[in-house]
Order: sequence, then C-alpha cells, then structure tokens
Amino acid sequence: MSHSTSFSPAERLAALREVMRQHAIDAWWLPSSDPHSSEYLPEHWEGRAWLSGFDGSVGILTITQDVAGLWVDSRYWVQAEQQLEGSGIELKKLQQGQAQAPIEWLAEQLPQGATLGFDADVVSLANARRMEEMLLPRGVKLHSDLDLLDMIWPNRPALPQASVYEHPREYVTGTRHERLAELRKALRESSADWHLLSTLDDIAWLTQLRGSDVDFNPVFLAHMLIGHDSATLFIAPGKLKDDLAEMLRNDGIDIADYDQWKVHLAKLPVQDRVLLDGAKVSLATAQALPESMTLYDGIQPTTLTKSRKSESDIAHVRRTMEEDGAALCEFFAEFEAALERGETPTELDVDERLTAQRAKREGFVCQSFGTIAAFNENGALPHYHATDKAHATIQGDGLLLIDSGGQYYGGTTDITRVIPIGEISATQREDFTRVLKGTIALSRTHYPEGIASPKLDAIARAPLWSTGRDYGHGTGHGVGYFLNVHEGPQVIAYSATATEHNTMREGMITSIEPGVYRPGKWGVRIENLVVNRHAPESEFGEFLHFETLTLCPIDTRCIDRDLLDQSEIDWLNTYHKEVRERLAPKLSQEARSWLEERTKAI
Repeated sequence: MSHSTSFSPAERLAALREVMRQHAIDAWWLPSSDPHSSEYLPEHWEGRAWLSGFDGSVGILTITQDVAGLWVDSRYWVQAEQQLEGSGIELKKLQQGQAQAPIEWLAEQLPQGATLGFDADVVSLANARRMEEMLLPRGVKLHSDLDLLDMIWPNRPALPQASVYEHPREYVTGTRHERLAELRKALRESSADWHLLSTLDDIAWLTQLRGSDVDFNPVFLAHMLIGHDSATLFIAPGKLKDDLAEMLRNDGIDIADYDQWKVHLAKLPVQDRVLLDGAKVSLATAQALPESMTLYDGIQPTTLTKSRKSESDIAHVRRTMEEDGAALCEFFAEFEAALERGETPTELDVDERLTAQRAKREGFVCQSFGTIAAFNENGALPHYHATDKAHATIQGDGLLLIDSGGQYYGGTTDITRVIPIGEISATQREDFTRVLKGTIALSRTHYPEGIASPKLDAIARAPLWSTGRDYGHGTGHGVGYFLNVHEGPQVIAYSATATEHNTMREGMITSIEPGVYRPGKWGVRIENLVVNRHAPESEFGEFLHFETLTLCPIDTRCIDRDLLDQSEIDWLNTYHKEVRERLAPKLSQEARSWLEERTKAI
C-alpha cells in the first residue's frame, strides 16, 4: 500500500481491515465527531471523511471484514452515493427517527464473541452506553482504547494552533465572574462538586474568548473543569498570550495544558460528585475519572443560559442583521446586473462574490458555514456544496438557491433565499409559494412560553402537507451569538423528542427554514432567523412570539399571488417595508434601486 496521502478510499479501507485483523477487531465504528462533540471538525478528527471520501458534515461508518456502510440521513443520500462510488462502502439510508439503526445493524451482523472497536475519544459517553445496552447482551465485546486511524493515516494533520482572542468587550454582556457564578449556582442545585465541560461553544461563551481552530465556528480546542471555588481551562501551550492568561487568572480561571485533561481528572477526590452531560463528553473523559466517583448525568447548565440572549445581545444582532442584509443586497444587485449583461457566473462565483460583500461590512469575521449556492437540480440537495471539480454554470431557466451566513462580533447569521433565473414554471412558483406560506405561518405564531420546541414544527409544514409536499430536514435550529451556527437546546423538528430541556424561552434565536426538494429538478428553501419575545400578557398564561431578525427581500417574482391569502400578503408587505427602511441607508445607489424594486408591495 502506498504511504502517500493520495491513495484511494478503497485502499484506505483495505488498510483499516488489515490493522483490524492484527488487533482482533471484528468491526470498527467511526463517527463524525471529536472529543468535543463538534459538528465541524478540525482536520485531525476528520477520519470518517478521510477514510470514505464522503465529506458531508454528518455520517457514521460501520466496517466489518465483509461489509462497510456509511449511514447518513436524506440530506446526504445523493451526495453520498456519488462520493462513495468505487470505495467499497455501501450507502445506508437513515430514515427519520432511526438514530439507533447503525448499532442495530451491527447487533445483527456480529456473532457472539465478536469485538467492536472504536476510539473512546470520539464517541460520547451516551453513545457508548447505548452500544453496551444493545451489544453486550448479544455477547459482543467492546474495545475502545485504540485509534486505528493513527496506524494507517500518513501525515495525519496536527491539532490546530491558532491564537485565542477576547470577544471585544463592547459586544459582551456581563463578566466571566458572573457567568461562572451562575454555573456554580446550578452546580450546587445538582449537589455536585465538579462540572466537566468539553463542548467548545460553551467554553468560548463561559470564558468570553474566541478562536479559529474549527472552520466557520469562532471557537478553540479546550476542556474546562469547574468546581465550587476553582475553574481550570485546559488549552494547548502558546494559544493564549500572556496578558490574556493573566486576565483569566485574575477572573479565577487557572490554565493547564490541553494534554493534561485526563491526567487531572484521574486525581479528583474519589468521594466527590461530578456533573456531566453524557451526550457532550467523550467516553474517554468519563473513563479518566476515578472509578468510584458519583456521576450526575444531566444537561449542561450553560446550554440553556447561552441560548437565552440578553437584550444587549439582541440589540447587537439587530445591527448585525442590517450589515448582513446590506451585504446581501449589494451582492444581489451586482449579480442580477451581471446576468442582465449576459454573463454566465458559476455557483463558485456566487460564494466568492457574496463573501467579498460580507467582508466589507462592520464586524465581519468569517463565514458561519460553507455557502450553498445550488442551481436547479443541485438545489434538491439540502447540503449541496459546489467544488472546483463539480459545479453548475448559472444560465438558462430555473431556480438558484443560496444558503449562506456570516460570523460577526455582534452575532451569527444564516439565511436562505431563492431567485428565478430566466423563466420559471407554474410548479416552481407553487413550490416556492407553499414554502413561503410555511415560513409566514410559523413566523407569526404565538405559543406558550415553555412549549417543547419540536411541537412547533407542524405549523410550518401544514401548508405543504395540505398538498402532499414535505421535506426531510428539521424546520429550525438554535443559533449562537458569534458562536456556532447550530446550537441547542431548542430544535424545531417533529422527529426530535420533546423534553423539558428543549423548551422555548425568551431570548432564544432560531431559524425557520421549510423547503421542498424535487430530486434531479430543483429545490426551494426560505430561511429567516427569529428571536423569542414575550407576547402581551394573557389570563391563560405567559406567551411568546417570534420577532424576525433577518433582513433581505424574499423574491416576489417566484410567488403565485393567488395562493396567498390577504393576511399572508400583509405580512410579506410589512416585512418588505421594514427591510427597505432599515437597509436603504446602508446601500450604494445601485443596490438601493435594486432594493426598492424587490420590496414593492404585491
């Protein structure tokens, strides 16, 4: 086997099977994860992508000596089928609500006495427990202290070493001391002595620091151990400048080496009690604790606190939305003018030009995810990504879907818009208008404070379901404040379990993004970000409503006006009036003229 980095997925799979044989491993489990339960991974932990050739953001590889399967949900079926060709890895289609299917498949495949191997650093404690529950009764043994990838991955990328910086104070509410005090209050309420924190956005929020170790998310690799009167940040040497380290120490946060995390945990007093979130810490972290310690498995207190943006945060987000909306208007005005001149831009050009416009805006740091610019049939792939090798030229007739976002000091943005190219069909207009009806229906909903967020999903789907349409992804995800573009605890998706932890609370920012996808033809998605606000008091209890934050025209050229009722038309016209009034002062003359045209009342 070649030791260059260019050998094929099929050769990599053969190499893995060879080291599996050498270590008496019958099956290998390789998730898309790292020791921090991250969605976007540093290259060092992109083992699933490296081994399989599939570069989507989620997926689980299960490998035996005879069969290898990649498990992905419907967002990635077409992409995975294309990228797995010739790899020897089968596409395994995950249906909604079938999260345990890969483990169930292994339970059926593996005979009694077989051994399933995985790296405990990249498997959460919760997932490891599910494996134990489902596999140990069938006589399957678990082997979790090997990283087989290290044995076959030549020139495996090192961990990132970018410097950490402070979130500029003018954008931050409260102090580190206050955030630690609130966390310790929750620690006392759970009767725990220590709290383990490995999720990078929670650590960034708690320390009020930011970094660039992970693409699109302004976070840095670290763990934290918080006690009643101490806090320690485990971070690689050299990532913190001396003055910042001193500032943290003055705020009661000690600094230790990232590599000393497990060593430090092993020295905790055996009689103490530890609060951790089994879904958010690795099995290796839990295994490092003294065996007789008491573990309290519960949601991380910072998950809820971080999700509830302060009034000051929301004010910054509103200003950020004006900057982001202005960038989008400048882009669309320039882009449509180019089309009128007869130019034929590609999907790659969309990403380049849109990012260039955002880069001109105040407070912009980077993209919040890789831009999805998808023309016609590519738009039917919800997580499509154009590449140098495979992308479309935007010409002829059809729909162009653009899903993009930015990281700004004053907030995180995520928006999807669809524009017509040339002539579009009546069916395309109906798809667009049905999706818009779903966006409007949920956007103007009032709902009880504390309702489980998954229960709101049907409101956005109803206008689509009524005509037999649907889409395979959730309707909404939480969004961070200059943090991860996907954050919990709330999620608007009927496939998610309604729990006491994913309820809707004042100050949460969430996306609303229904869609329709016709494989091989086109896709439609309309996405705005909204924030939970208190509705007027009622004798029936506390209610919330959504304030729409995103500012950018929704293309009326794609609308079948006859499918909208008067209240929906009023909502759209009112929204466009606000977009026009808030963005016009920030635009060039050309973009202002474009905005005036695109926000005309219908």
